[in-house]
Amino acid sequence: MFDRIRTAYGRFRDVSRARSHSGGEGASGKEARGGGKRAHNLFEAAAAYVTACAEDDQDRIDEAAGWVSPEALSFGVNELACRAVIALARERDESPRTVARELLGLPPT
Repeated sequence: MFDRIRTAYGRFRDVSRARSHSGGEGASGKEARGGGKRAHNLFEAAAAYVTACAEDDQDRIDEAAGWVSPEALSFGVNELACRAVIALARERDESPRTVARELLGLPPT
């Protein structure tokens, strides 16, 4: 499980670096102003990015990473992780800390 998270983060970091070296956000000026494809919000991008990582779909990972800035994507992924841990904790009747540590394969505290 932790390897998947590390792999997903590595891909996110690589995409972010590639975008910063190319000098753009990944979208043309027309698209950024709403003239082309509709703009995606950070939560749509985060959901698409995380599901693509879970399915190991590099094309969809790259696509979702280009929808918003790296900072916005990071915030969205963090928010999704928090909400997922809270939902699992409620479902299992355990603390969020216990669930998060279990998901990452860490020993209980």
